[in-house]
Amino acid sequence: MTHKQIYVVRIALIVALGGFLMGFDASVISGVVRFIGPEFGLSSLQIGWAVGSLTLTSTLAMICAGPLSDRYGRRGVLKVAAILYAVSAIGSALAPDFLTLVLARMIGGLGVGASLIVAPMYIAEIAPPKTRGRLVSFNQLNIVIGISAAFFCNYLILQWAQSDADWVRFIMMDIHTWRWMLGIETLPAVIFFFGLLSVPQSPRWQIMKGMHEEAAITLKRVFDQAETDKQIADIQRNLEIDRTRARVSVGEIFHPALRLVLLTGIMLAILQQITGINAVFFYAPMIFEQSGIGADASFMQAVLVGLTNLAFTVIAMLLIDKLGRRPLLIGGMTGITLAMMLLAYGFGSATYEVPDEGIDGLDLPAATATLLADMQGITYSDDVSFRNALAETLGEAAARTHESEIITAAIDINPRLILFGILAFVASFAVSIGPVMWVMFSELFPLRVRGLAISFAGFINSGVSFLVQLVFPWELAALGNSLTFLIYGLFAAAGLLFVWKVVPETKNKTLEELENQLVTTKA
Repeated sequence: MTHKQIYVVRIALIVALGGFLMGFDASVISGVVRFIGPEFGLSSLQIGWAVGSLTLTSTLAMICAGPLSDRYGRRGVLKVAAILYAVSAIGSALAPDFLTLVLARMIGGLGVGASLIVAPMYIAEIAPPKTRGRLVSFNQLNIVIGISAAFFCNYLILQWAQSDADWVRFIMMDIHTWRWMLGIETLPAVIFFFGLLSVPQSPRWQIMKGMHEEAAITLKRVFDQAETDKQIADIQRNLEIDRTRARVSVGEIFHPALRLVLLTGIMLAILQQITGINAVFFYAPMIFEQSGIGADASFMQAVLVGLTNLAFTVIAMLLIDKLGRRPLLIGGMTGITLAMMLLAYGFGSATYEVPDEGIDGLDLPAATATLLADMQGITYSDDVSFRNALAETLGEAAARTHESEIITAAIDINPRLILFGILAFVASFAVSIGPVMWVMFSELFPLRVRGLAISFAGFINSGVSFLVQLVFPWELAALGNSLTFLIYGLFAAAGLLFVWKVVPETKNKTLEELENQLVTTKA
Protein backbone atom coordinates (compact mmCIF):
# COMPACT_ATOMS: atom_id res chain seq x y z
CA MET A 1 0.00 0.00 0.00
CA THR A 2 1.15 3.52 -0.76
CA HIS A 3 1.45 6.25 1.83
CA LYS A 4 -1.72 7.88 0.55
CA GLN A 5 -3.68 4.60 0.71
CA ILE A 6 -2.50 3.97 4.28
CA TYR A 7 -3.60 7.49 5.21
CA VAL A 8 -7.12 6.97 3.84
CA VAL A 9 -7.49 3.59 5.53
CA ARG A 10 -6.35 5.07 8.85
CA ILE A 11 -8.88 7.89 8.57
CA ALA A 12 -11.67 5.46 7.63
CA LEU A 13 -10.86 3.21 10.59
CA ILE A 14 -10.91 6.13 13.02
CA VAL A 15 -14.26 7.41 11.72
CA ALA A 16 -15.66 3.86 11.65
CA LEU A 17 -15.15 3.75 15.45
CA GLY A 18 -18.49 5.57 15.43
CA GLY A 19 -20.02 2.37 14.05
CA PHE A 20 -18.26 0.30 16.71
CA LEU A 21 -19.66 2.52 19.45
CA MET A 22 -23.12 2.32 17.93
CA GLY A 23 -23.09 -1.48 18.01
CA PHE A 24 -21.55 -1.56 21.48
CA ASP A 25 -23.92 1.00 22.99
CA ALA A 26 -26.99 -0.70 21.55
CA SER A 27 -26.08 -4.23 22.69
CA VAL A 28 -24.31 -3.71 26.01
CA ILE A 29 -27.72 -3.32 27.68
CA SER A 30 -28.32 -7.06 27.07
CA GLY A 31 -26.15 -7.96 30.04
CA VAL A 32 -27.62 -5.27 32.27
CA VAL A 33 -31.27 -6.31 32.06
CA ARG A 34 -31.04 -9.14 34.62
CA PHE A 35 -29.55 -6.75 37.21
CA ILE A 36 -31.62 -3.57 36.87
CA GLY A 37 -34.99 -5.35 37.04
CA PRO A 38 -34.59 -6.50 40.66
CA GLU A 39 -32.50 -3.47 41.75
CA PHE A 40 -35.01 -0.86 40.56
CA GLY A 41 -38.11 -3.07 40.88
CA LEU A 42 -38.99 -2.72 37.20
CA SER A 43 -42.00 -4.10 35.38
CA SER A 44 -41.63 -5.84 32.02
CA LEU A 45 -42.54 -2.68 30.11
CA GLN A 46 -40.11 -0.59 32.16
CA ILE A 47 -37.33 -3.00 31.23
CA GLY A 48 -38.44 -2.55 27.62
CA TRP A 49 -38.14 1.21 28.03
CA ALA A 50 -34.63 0.88 29.47
CA VAL A 51 -33.61 -1.07 26.37
CA GLY A 52 -35.64 0.69 23.67
CA SER A 53 -35.17 4.30 24.76
CA LEU A 54 -31.85 4.49 22.91
CA THR A 55 -33.52 3.58 19.62
CA LEU A 56 -36.19 6.23 20.18
CA THR A 57 -33.72 9.12 20.35
CA SER A 58 -31.42 7.65 17.71
CA THR A 59 -34.33 7.93 15.25
CA LEU A 60 -34.63 11.64 16.04
CA ALA A 61 -30.88 12.11 15.67
CA MET A 62 -30.89 10.37 12.29
CA ILE A 63 -33.34 13.00 11.01
CA CYS A 64 -31.27 15.92 12.31
CA ALA A 65 -27.72 14.62 11.75
CA GLY A 66 -27.54 15.35 8.01
CA PRO A 67 -28.57 19.03 8.18
CA LEU A 68 -26.39 19.58 11.26
CA SER A 69 -23.36 18.06 9.52
CA ASP A 70 -23.96 20.40 6.56
CA ARG A 71 -23.89 23.38 8.92
CA TYR A 72 -21.17 22.43 11.41
CA GLY A 73 -19.16 19.84 9.48
CA ARG A 74 -19.03 16.05 9.50
CA ARG A 75 -16.08 15.98 11.92
CA GLY A 76 -17.77 18.39 14.32
CA VAL A 77 -20.93 16.29 14.52
CA LEU A 78 -18.87 13.11 15.07
CA LYS A 79 -16.98 14.81 17.91
CA VAL A 80 -20.26 15.69 19.56
CA ALA A 81 -21.39 12.09 19.06
CA ALA A 82 -18.24 10.85 20.83
CA ILE A 83 -18.98 13.18 23.76
CA LEU A 84 -22.59 11.97 23.87
CA TYR A 85 -21.40 8.35 23.98
CA ALA A 86 -19.10 9.14 26.91
CA VAL A 87 -21.73 11.14 28.81
CA SER A 88 -24.25 8.36 28.27
CA ALA A 89 -21.84 5.67 29.49
CA ILE A 90 -20.92 7.60 32.64
CA GLY A 91 -24.49 8.70 33.32
CA SER A 92 -25.84 5.16 32.86
CA ALA A 93 -23.18 3.68 35.11
CA LEU A 94 -23.89 6.18 37.90
CA ALA A 95 -27.69 6.22 37.51
CA PRO A 96 -29.33 6.21 40.97
CA ASP A 97 -32.77 5.32 39.60
CA PHE A 98 -34.68 4.08 36.57
CA LEU A 99 -35.51 7.54 35.18
CA THR A 100 -31.87 8.66 35.22
CA LEU A 101 -30.83 5.44 33.50
CA VAL A 102 -33.38 5.95 30.72
CA LEU A 103 -32.36 9.59 30.23
CA ALA A 104 -28.68 8.60 30.03
CA ARG A 105 -29.51 5.90 27.49
CA MET A 106 -31.47 8.43 25.43
CA ILE A 107 -28.41 10.71 25.36
CA GLY A 108 -26.44 7.79 23.95
CA GLY A 109 -29.16 7.31 21.36
CA LEU A 110 -28.43 10.77 20.00
CA GLY A 111 -24.82 9.69 19.46
CA VAL A 112 -25.97 6.46 17.81
CA GLY A 113 -28.21 8.26 15.31
CA ALA A 114 -25.58 10.88 14.49
CA SER A 115 -22.75 8.41 13.90
CA LEU A 116 -25.00 6.06 11.92
CA ILE A 117 -25.65 8.81 9.36
CA VAL A 118 -22.49 10.93 9.41
CA ALA A 119 -19.71 8.32 9.71
CA PRO A 120 -20.42 6.55 6.37
CA MET A 121 -21.14 9.96 4.79
CA TYR A 122 -17.70 11.25 5.80
CA ILE A 123 -15.89 8.11 4.63
CA ALA A 124 -17.67 8.22 1.26
CA GLU A 125 -16.68 11.88 0.79
CA ILE A 126 -12.96 11.38 1.42
CA ALA A 127 -12.39 7.91 -0.05
CA PRO A 128 -11.09 7.33 -3.61
CA PRO A 129 -13.85 6.03 -5.92
CA LYS A 130 -12.13 2.66 -6.47
CA THR A 131 -12.05 1.81 -2.76
CA ARG A 132 -15.10 3.75 -1.57
CA GLY A 133 -17.39 0.75 -1.23
CA ARG A 134 -14.88 -1.26 0.78
CA LEU A 135 -13.96 1.66 3.04
CA VAL A 136 -17.60 2.58 3.72
CA SER A 137 -18.23 -1.07 4.62
CA PHE A 138 -15.75 -0.62 7.49
CA ASN A 139 -18.48 1.25 9.32
CA GLN A 140 -21.10 -1.49 8.89
CA LEU A 141 -18.56 -4.15 9.83
CA ASN A 142 -17.58 -2.16 12.90
CA ILE A 143 -21.22 -2.03 14.01
CA VAL A 144 -21.25 -5.83 14.00
CA ILE A 145 -17.88 -5.98 15.77
CA GLY A 146 -19.21 -3.54 18.38
CA ILE A 147 -22.18 -5.84 19.04
CA SER A 148 -19.83 -8.80 19.53
CA ALA A 149 -17.50 -6.76 21.74
CA ALA A 150 -20.42 -5.75 23.99
CA PHE A 151 -21.42 -9.39 24.49
CA PHE A 152 -17.81 -10.34 25.25
CA CYS A 153 -17.25 -7.44 27.67
CA ASN A 154 -20.44 -8.32 29.55
CA TYR A 155 -19.28 -11.92 29.91
CA LEU A 156 -15.77 -10.87 30.99
CA ILE A 157 -17.04 -8.39 33.58
CA LEU A 158 -19.45 -11.01 34.96
CA GLN A 159 -16.56 -13.48 35.37
CA TRP A 160 -14.35 -10.89 37.03
CA ALA A 161 -17.16 -9.86 39.36
CA GLN A 162 -17.51 -13.45 40.58
CA SER A 163 -13.78 -13.83 41.25
CA ASP A 164 -12.06 -13.21 44.57
CA ALA A 165 -9.47 -10.82 43.15
CA ASP A 166 -8.59 -7.93 45.45
CA TRP A 167 -8.74 -5.41 42.60
CA VAL A 168 -12.31 -6.47 41.82
CA ARG A 169 -13.41 -5.72 45.37
CA PHE A 170 -11.38 -2.50 45.39
CA ILE A 171 -13.27 -1.07 42.40
CA MET A 172 -16.52 -2.70 43.66
CA MET A 173 -17.10 -4.57 40.42
CA ASP A 174 -18.58 -7.43 42.44
CA ILE A 175 -21.24 -5.09 43.86
CA HIS A 176 -21.81 -2.84 40.84
CA THR A 177 -21.42 -5.37 38.02
CA TRP A 178 -24.00 -3.87 35.68
CA ARG A 179 -22.67 -0.36 36.24
CA TRP A 180 -19.24 -1.46 35.01
CA MET A 181 -20.84 -3.07 31.97
CA LEU A 182 -22.34 0.28 30.99
CA GLY A 183 -19.41 2.44 32.11
CA ILE A 184 -16.72 0.59 30.16
CA GLU A 185 -17.99 2.23 26.97
CA THR A 186 -16.35 5.44 28.14
CA LEU A 187 -12.96 4.07 27.03
CA PRO A 188 -13.72 3.62 23.29
CA ALA A 189 -15.71 6.87 23.33
CA VAL A 190 -12.66 8.79 24.56
CA ILE A 191 -10.44 7.03 22.00
CA PHE A 192 -12.94 7.98 19.28
CA PHE A 193 -12.93 11.65 20.32
CA PHE A 194 -9.16 12.01 20.39
CA GLY A 195 -8.81 9.99 17.19
CA LEU A 196 -11.07 12.51 15.45
CA LEU A 197 -8.61 15.29 16.30
CA SER A 198 -6.28 13.83 13.65
CA VAL A 199 -9.05 13.57 11.05
CA PRO A 200 -9.40 16.41 8.48
CA GLN A 201 -12.66 18.05 7.59
CA SER A 202 -14.58 16.50 4.72
CA PRO A 203 -13.35 18.09 1.45
CA ARG A 204 -16.92 18.24 0.15
CA TRP A 205 -18.00 20.19 3.24
CA GLN A 206 -14.98 22.49 2.94
CA ILE A 207 -15.88 23.36 -0.67
CA MET A 208 -19.54 23.74 0.35
CA LYS A 209 -18.38 26.41 2.82
CA GLY A 210 -16.07 28.13 0.31
CA MET A 211 -12.83 26.80 1.85
CA HIS A 212 -11.28 25.74 -1.46
CA GLU A 213 -7.65 25.96 -0.37
CA GLU A 214 -8.27 23.84 2.70
CA ALA A 215 -10.15 21.30 0.56
CA ALA A 216 -7.21 21.11 -1.85
CA ILE A 217 -4.83 20.40 1.05
CA THR A 218 -7.10 17.63 2.29
CA LEU A 219 -7.50 16.04 -1.14
CA LYS A 220 -3.74 16.16 -1.86
CA ARG A 221 -3.25 13.77 1.04
CA VAL A 222 -5.36 11.26 -0.87
CA PHE A 223 -4.81 12.07 -4.60
CA ASP A 224 -2.13 13.44 -6.86
CA GLN A 225 -2.43 17.00 -8.16
CA ALA A 226 -4.33 16.13 -11.36
CA GLU A 227 -6.87 13.97 -9.55
CA THR A 228 -7.21 16.59 -6.82
CA ASP A 229 -8.14 19.23 -9.40
CA LYS A 230 -10.63 16.81 -10.98
CA GLN A 231 -12.20 15.97 -7.62
CA ILE A 232 -12.62 19.66 -6.75
CA ALA A 233 -14.23 20.37 -10.12
CA ASP A 234 -16.58 17.38 -9.72
CA ILE A 235 -17.58 18.44 -6.20
CA GLN A 236 -18.25 22.01 -7.31
CA ARG A 237 -20.35 20.80 -10.24
CA ASN A 238 -22.39 18.44 -8.05
CA LEU A 239 -22.94 21.14 -5.43
CA GLU A 240 -24.18 23.51 -8.15
CA ILE A 241 -26.58 20.84 -9.40
CA ASP A 242 -27.84 20.37 -5.83
CA ARG A 243 -28.45 24.13 -5.47
CA THR A 244 -30.44 24.39 -8.68
CA ARG A 245 -32.40 21.16 -8.21
CA ALA A 246 -35.94 21.66 -7.01
CA ARG A 247 -36.68 20.39 -3.53
CA VAL A 248 -38.42 17.04 -3.31
CA SER A 249 -41.64 17.11 -1.31
CA VAL A 250 -42.70 14.28 0.96
CA GLY A 251 -45.78 13.79 -1.18
CA GLU A 252 -43.68 12.74 -4.17
CA ILE A 253 -42.71 9.42 -2.61
CA PHE A 254 -46.43 8.56 -2.43
CA HIS A 255 -46.96 9.13 -6.16
CA PRO A 256 -48.94 6.25 -7.76
CA ALA A 257 -45.99 5.49 -10.05
CA LEU A 258 -43.88 4.69 -6.98
CA ARG A 259 -46.49 2.50 -5.29
CA LEU A 260 -44.67 -0.82 -5.87
CA VAL A 261 -41.26 0.59 -4.99
CA LEU A 262 -42.52 2.23 -1.80
CA LEU A 263 -44.43 -0.89 -0.76
CA THR A 264 -41.34 -3.03 -1.29
CA GLY A 265 -39.11 -0.66 0.67
CA ILE A 266 -41.54 -0.32 3.58
CA MET A 267 -42.13 -4.07 3.80
CA LEU A 268 -38.39 -4.78 3.82
CA ALA A 269 -37.95 -2.14 6.54
CA ILE A 270 -40.67 -3.76 8.66
CA LEU A 271 -39.51 -7.33 8.01
CA GLN A 272 -35.96 -6.61 9.08
CA GLN A 273 -37.14 -5.78 12.58
CA ILE A 274 -40.49 -7.51 13.14
CA THR A 275 -38.89 -10.95 12.91
CA GLY A 276 -37.22 -10.20 16.26
CA ILE A 277 -33.55 -9.57 15.58
CA ASN A 278 -33.17 -6.80 18.16
CA ALA A 279 -35.10 -8.85 20.69
CA VAL A 280 -32.33 -11.42 20.35
CA PHE A 281 -29.44 -8.92 20.25
CA PHE A 282 -30.65 -6.84 23.20
CA TYR A 283 -32.06 -9.64 25.36
CA ALA A 284 -29.78 -12.58 24.46
CA PRO A 285 -28.72 -13.53 28.01
CA MET A 286 -32.34 -13.26 29.19
CA ILE A 287 -33.47 -15.64 26.43
CA PHE A 288 -30.74 -18.17 27.18
CA GLU A 289 -31.50 -18.02 30.92
CA GLN A 290 -35.05 -19.06 30.06
CA SER A 291 -33.57 -22.36 28.79
CA GLY A 292 -32.27 -23.11 32.28
CA ILE A 293 -28.53 -22.90 31.68
CA GLY A 294 -27.82 -20.26 34.34
CA ALA A 295 -26.32 -16.80 34.19
CA ASP A 296 -22.69 -17.65 33.33
CA ALA A 297 -23.56 -19.93 30.42
CA SER A 298 -26.19 -17.50 29.13
CA PHE A 299 -23.61 -14.71 28.90
CA MET A 300 -21.17 -17.04 27.16
CA GLN A 301 -23.79 -18.09 24.63
CA ALA A 302 -24.53 -14.41 23.97
CA VAL A 303 -20.89 -14.10 22.85
CA LEU A 304 -21.60 -16.88 20.33
CA VAL A 305 -24.52 -14.81 19.02
CA GLY A 306 -22.18 -11.89 18.36
CA LEU A 307 -19.57 -14.06 16.64
CA THR A 308 -22.20 -15.74 14.47
CA ASN A 309 -23.56 -12.36 13.44
CA LEU A 310 -20.05 -11.17 12.55
CA ALA A 311 -19.15 -14.28 10.54
CA PHE A 312 -22.35 -14.38 8.49
CA THR A 313 -22.29 -10.62 7.85
CA VAL A 314 -18.90 -11.11 6.21
CA ILE A 315 -20.31 -14.04 4.21
CA ALA A 316 -23.18 -11.84 3.03
CA MET A 317 -20.73 -9.17 1.88
CA LEU A 318 -18.92 -11.80 -0.20
CA LEU A 319 -22.07 -13.36 -1.69
CA ILE A 320 -24.43 -10.45 -2.32
CA ASP A 321 -23.00 -9.55 -5.75
CA LYS A 322 -22.40 -13.18 -6.74
CA LEU A 323 -25.72 -14.81 -5.85
CA GLY A 324 -27.95 -11.76 -5.99
CA ARG A 325 -30.36 -10.14 -3.55
CA ARG A 326 -33.42 -12.37 -4.01
CA PRO A 327 -31.66 -15.72 -3.39
CA LEU A 328 -30.15 -14.37 -0.17
CA LEU A 329 -33.48 -12.94 0.95
CA ILE A 330 -35.43 -16.09 0.15
CA GLY A 331 -32.85 -18.36 1.77
CA GLY A 332 -32.49 -16.11 4.80
CA MET A 333 -36.22 -15.65 5.41
CA THR A 334 -36.69 -19.42 5.10
CA GLY A 335 -33.97 -19.93 7.70
CA ILE A 336 -35.50 -17.32 10.01
CA THR A 337 -38.93 -18.96 9.75
CA LEU A 338 -37.60 -22.45 10.51
CA ALA A 339 -35.39 -21.19 13.36
CA MET A 340 -38.27 -19.37 15.05
CA MET A 341 -40.55 -22.40 14.70
CA LEU A 342 -37.80 -24.53 16.22
CA LEU A 343 -37.53 -22.14 19.17
CA ALA A 344 -41.31 -22.17 19.61
CA TYR A 345 -41.23 -25.98 19.67
CA GLY A 346 -38.24 -26.12 22.03
CA PHE A 347 -39.74 -23.78 24.61
CA GLY A 348 -43.21 -25.25 24.11
CA SER A 349 -42.02 -28.75 25.02
CA ALA A 350 -40.41 -27.60 28.27
CA THR A 351 -41.86 -28.52 31.68
CA TYR A 352 -41.14 -27.00 35.08
CA GLU A 353 -41.03 -28.75 38.45
CA VAL A 354 -39.25 -27.67 41.64
CA PRO A 355 -37.14 -30.72 42.53
CA ASP A 356 -37.83 -32.60 45.76
CA GLU A 357 -34.13 -32.39 46.48
CA GLY A 358 -31.81 -29.59 45.51
CA ILE A 359 -33.41 -26.49 46.99
CA ASP A 360 -30.71 -26.43 49.64
CA GLY A 361 -28.14 -26.16 46.86
CA LEU A 362 -29.68 -22.93 45.55
CA ASP A 363 -28.34 -19.60 46.75
CA LEU A 364 -31.65 -18.55 48.32
CA PRO A 365 -32.54 -16.87 51.60
CA ALA A 366 -33.90 -19.34 54.14
CA ALA A 367 -37.39 -17.82 54.07
CA THR A 368 -37.52 -17.97 50.27
CA ALA A 369 -36.37 -21.61 50.25
CA THR A 370 -39.08 -22.50 52.77
CA LEU A 371 -41.79 -20.90 50.64
CA LEU A 372 -40.44 -22.54 47.50
CA ALA A 373 -40.81 -25.96 49.09
CA ASP A 374 -44.59 -25.52 48.80
CA MET A 375 -44.23 -25.84 45.00
CA GLN A 376 -42.45 -29.19 45.10
CA GLY A 377 -44.15 -32.06 43.33
CA ILE A 378 -46.18 -29.81 41.00
CA THR A 379 -45.42 -29.97 37.28
CA TYR A 380 -46.07 -26.88 35.18
CA SER A 381 -46.47 -27.29 31.44
CA ASP A 382 -45.46 -23.76 30.44
CA ASP A 383 -43.25 -20.93 31.63
CA VAL A 384 -46.08 -18.45 32.18
CA SER A 385 -47.92 -20.61 34.70
CA PHE A 386 -44.65 -21.45 36.46
CA ARG A 387 -43.59 -17.79 36.77
CA ASN A 388 -47.08 -16.84 37.98
CA ALA A 389 -46.88 -19.56 40.62
CA LEU A 390 -43.45 -18.29 41.69
CA ALA A 391 -44.80 -14.75 42.05
CA GLU A 392 -47.78 -15.94 44.08
CA THR A 393 -45.66 -18.16 46.32
CA LEU A 394 -42.57 -15.99 46.87
CA GLY A 395 -43.89 -12.52 46.11
CA GLU A 396 -43.10 -10.62 42.92
CA ALA A 397 -39.87 -9.04 44.17
CA ALA A 398 -38.33 -12.30 45.41
CA ALA A 399 -39.52 -14.19 42.32
CA ARG A 400 -37.93 -11.63 40.02
CA THR A 401 -34.65 -11.69 41.96
CA HIS A 402 -34.24 -15.48 42.06
CA GLU A 403 -36.07 -16.47 38.86
CA SER A 404 -32.95 -17.46 36.90
CA GLU A 405 -31.52 -19.93 39.43
CA ILE A 406 -34.95 -21.41 40.22
CA ILE A 407 -35.69 -21.97 36.52
CA THR A 408 -32.27 -23.59 36.14
CA ALA A 409 -33.19 -26.12 38.83
CA ALA A 410 -36.80 -26.65 37.75
CA ILE A 411 -36.84 -26.72 33.94
CA ASP A 412 -36.76 -29.84 31.79
CA ILE A 413 -35.71 -28.69 28.30
CA ASN A 414 -33.12 -29.30 25.60
CA PRO A 415 -30.91 -26.17 25.90
CA ARG A 416 -28.81 -27.17 22.88
CA LEU A 417 -31.93 -26.99 20.73
CA ILE A 418 -32.53 -23.42 21.94
CA LEU A 419 -28.91 -22.45 21.28
CA PHE A 420 -29.04 -23.95 17.78
CA GLY A 421 -32.31 -22.15 17.04
CA ILE A 422 -30.97 -18.76 18.15
CA LEU A 423 -27.70 -19.12 16.24
CA ALA A 424 -29.54 -20.35 13.13
CA PHE A 425 -31.83 -17.32 13.33
CA VAL A 426 -28.93 -14.87 13.70
CA ALA A 427 -27.00 -16.52 10.85
CA SER A 428 -30.05 -16.43 8.58
CA PHE A 429 -30.65 -12.77 9.39
CA ALA A 430 -27.03 -11.69 9.01
CA VAL A 431 -26.67 -13.30 5.59
CA SER A 432 -29.93 -11.90 4.21
CA ILE A 433 -32.40 -9.25 5.35
CA GLY A 434 -29.86 -7.60 7.68
CA PRO A 435 -27.44 -6.19 5.09
CA VAL A 436 -29.51 -6.79 1.94
CA MET A 437 -32.24 -4.36 3.01
CA TRP A 438 -29.84 -1.39 2.96
CA VAL A 439 -28.38 -2.42 -0.39
CA MET A 440 -31.84 -2.68 -1.93
CA PHE A 441 -32.85 0.70 -0.51
CA SER A 442 -30.04 2.31 -2.52
CA GLU A 443 -31.16 0.48 -5.67
CA LEU A 444 -34.97 0.47 -5.54
CA PHE A 445 -35.80 4.16 -5.22
CA PRO A 446 -35.47 6.56 -8.19
CA LEU A 447 -32.63 9.09 -7.90
CA ARG A 448 -34.88 12.13 -7.47
CA VAL A 449 -36.58 10.80 -4.32
CA ARG A 450 -33.89 8.36 -3.16
CA GLY A 451 -32.61 10.34 -0.17
CA LEU A 452 -36.09 11.17 1.14
CA ALA A 453 -37.45 7.67 0.48
CA ILE A 454 -34.54 5.96 2.26
CA SER A 455 -35.00 8.29 5.22
CA PHE A 456 -38.71 7.48 5.33
CA ALA A 457 -38.10 3.71 5.17
CA GLY A 458 -35.32 4.01 7.75
CA PHE A 459 -37.67 5.90 10.06
CA ILE A 460 -40.21 3.07 9.83
CA ASN A 461 -37.44 0.53 10.42
CA SER A 462 -36.34 2.33 13.59
CA GLY A 463 -39.92 2.68 14.80
CA VAL A 464 -40.59 -1.05 14.46
CA SER A 465 -37.25 -1.78 16.15
CA PHE A 466 -38.25 0.37 19.12
CA LEU A 467 -41.61 -1.38 19.46
CA VAL A 468 -39.98 -4.84 19.33
CA GLN A 469 -37.48 -3.87 22.04
CA LEU A 470 -40.20 -2.27 24.17
CA VAL A 471 -42.70 -5.14 24.20
CA PHE A 472 -40.39 -8.17 24.15
CA PRO A 473 -40.06 -8.52 27.97
CA TRP A 474 -43.84 -8.12 28.26
CA GLU A 475 -44.35 -10.77 25.57
CA LEU A 476 -42.21 -13.26 27.48
CA ALA A 477 -44.04 -12.52 30.73
CA ALA A 478 -47.59 -12.43 29.35
CA LEU A 479 -47.53 -14.73 26.32
CA GLY A 480 -44.67 -17.04 27.19
CA ASN A 481 -41.49 -18.00 25.37
CA SER A 482 -43.06 -20.41 22.91
CA LEU A 483 -45.88 -18.17 21.68
CA THR A 484 -43.54 -15.18 21.42
CA PHE A 485 -41.18 -16.97 19.06
CA LEU A 486 -44.09 -18.52 17.18
CA ILE A 487 -45.40 -15.00 16.44
CA TYR A 488 -41.98 -13.98 15.10
CA GLY A 489 -41.93 -17.14 12.98
CA LEU A 490 -45.33 -16.33 11.48
CA PHE A 491 -44.14 -12.81 10.63
CA ALA A 492 -41.08 -14.34 8.94
CA ALA A 493 -43.27 -16.78 6.96
CA ALA A 494 -45.43 -13.89 5.74
CA GLY A 495 -42.27 -12.00 4.82
CA LEU A 496 -40.93 -14.96 2.89
CA LEU A 497 -44.15 -15.07 0.86
CA PHE A 498 -43.88 -11.33 0.14
CA VAL A 499 -40.25 -11.61 -0.97
CA TRP A 500 -41.09 -14.58 -3.20
CA LYS A 501 -44.04 -12.86 -4.88
CA VAL A 502 -43.06 -9.18 -4.99
CA VAL A 503 -39.40 -8.29 -4.38
CA PRO A 504 -37.46 -7.98 -7.67
CA GLU A 505 -33.86 -8.98 -8.33
CA THR A 506 -31.58 -5.94 -8.63
CA LYS A 507 -28.27 -7.73 -9.27
CA ASN A 508 -26.33 -6.65 -12.39
CA LYS A 509 -28.85 -3.94 -13.28
CA THR A 510 -28.02 -0.27 -13.49
CA LEU A 511 -29.98 2.11 -11.32
CA GLU A 512 -31.52 3.56 -14.48
CA GLU A 513 -32.68 0.12 -15.67
CA LEU A 514 -34.25 -0.56 -12.29
CA GLU A 515 -35.99 2.81 -12.32
CA ASN A 516 -37.50 2.05 -15.73
CA GLN A 517 -38.54 -1.46 -14.65
CA LEU A 518 -40.09 -0.55 -11.31
CA VAL A 519 -41.47 2.91 -11.94
CA THR A 520 -42.23 3.64 -15.60
CA THR A 521 -43.93 0.33 -16.33
CA LYS A 522 -46.05 0.69 -13.21
CA ALA A 523 -47.07 4.31 -13.76
